[in-house]
Amino acid sequence: MSPEVISILVLAVVFVLATTRSINMGALAFAAAFGVGTLVAGMSADDIFAGFPGDLFVVLVGVTYLFAIARANGTTDWLVHASVRLVGGRVALIPWVMFAVTGTLTAIGAVSPAAVAIVAPLALGFAAQYGISPLLMGALVVHGAQAGGFSPISIYGSTVNGIVAREHLPGSPLALFTASLVVNLVIAAALFVALGGLRLPRTGGTGSTEDTTLRGADSRTENTTRTSADSTSKSTVGSEPKRATPKGDVDAGPRTSGDARTDAAAGALSLTPARIATLFALLALVVAVLVLDLDAGLTAITLAAALSAVWPQDSKAAVSEITWPTVLLICGVLTYVGVLDEMGTITWAGHAVGGIGIPLLAALLLCYIGALVSAFASSVGIIGALIPLAVPFLAQGSIGAVGMVAALAVSATVVDVSPFSTNGALVLANAKNVDRDGFFRQLMVYGALVVVAVPALVWLALVVPGFG
Repeated sequence: MSPEVISILVLAVVFVLATTRSINMGALAFAAAFGVGTLVAGMSADDIFAGFPGDLFVVLVGVTYLFAIARANGTTDWLVHASVRLVGGRVALIPWVMFAVTGTLTAIGAVSPAAVAIVAPLALGFAAQYGISPLLMGALVVHGAQAGGFSPISIYGSTVNGIVAREHLPGSPLALFTASLVVNLVIAAALFVALGGLRLPRTGGTGSTEDTTLRGADSRTENTTRTSADSTSKSTVGSEPKRATPKGDVDAGPRTSGDARTDAAAGALSLTPARIATLFALLALVVAVLVLDLDAGLTAITLAAALSAVWPQDSKAAVSEITWPTVLLICGVLTYVGVLDEMGTITWAGHAVGGIGIPLLAALLLCYIGALVSAFASSVGIIGALIPLAVPFLAQGSIGAVGMVAALAVSATVVDVSPFSTNGALVLANAKNVDRDGFFRQLMVYGALVVVAVPALVWLALVVPGFG
């Protein structure tokens, strides 16, 4: 049995054990990376550690740390209220606002994970506050990022168009952008219908912004009083207990100025010095990532440290809010994927497909390889590897280059909602008031459905007609 086949079988065993035995998949993946890398591939420890995603580790820790401080000092509550007022209290519009914001950010030059890192914590905070499905909200954020991700001036678009030019293939930047935009928009619309978007209220709560805010204040007050009891009942480090959220049972009687709920609501709407500083920190994160091209993770953790130094009481518990089980899971799996890449398993699979004598079938299999591998690894890196592999049969003229490149690009990026990709990991890490293991399984199942369905659909729509 070849080393490549062994490495793939071990990966399958990791999935089965993690699913059936409720073991953190990241811990199993680290063990698999050590075993396969050392015993099968003859790699040293340094070679294995070379696949550790240090940049993603810092992004996950830094972003969740910064937004944990924002939650602790009430900044996210203030942002929720301000954002809902901005859309006139129409809760059903919030997921689409998040879709549009992330799409705009990537279209004007933000790297997809950076845009998701900025938007996902706020979007999932809105989801928890207003009873929106976290899967719906998280998926729309990710699909929004991919919808704008291939504009001619974007990072992904520029990279793919550069590869096409370097390989002397016919190209169409507009077709590439349109394909990604339309596919992700259609998926987002289908998810919105399937996950209850049409049933979301057209206004927050009963139509009164004040009532909505009061219910949010009641919920936060009740959750706060139960924090100590909840913390003692946690059986797994980093797990989050499911908390019952009041459904709006606000006393209809008259409220006085001394009513505790009214005071809580007023406090949630006021801008304190800590909240103002946190808002500036969030703005600084956006500017640093999109304008100055600084690393999102390092910037976020630096801003979080600065806020902690000035207001230590707000950030004392923020470190425990970092989703360490998610960090272990993602870093472990990606370290094993790095071992696969170093062993040549991914290239081996690509060449095996490229050698098939039926161009249309080879094109379909390349789309599936791009989707499957990208669910665990760098999307743009996979695109960069697969487009050159497609050159030999594209040169035959039986497959349209424009359609093939667009199909590969869409297949390799639309799966980024997988919890093992950077974008999916950010969604998982920032989900609020959920059973994290259950939400992880939801993301994994949805990611698997996308891997199974989308490559075939874009192949039918873009490759079979022979565009380009």
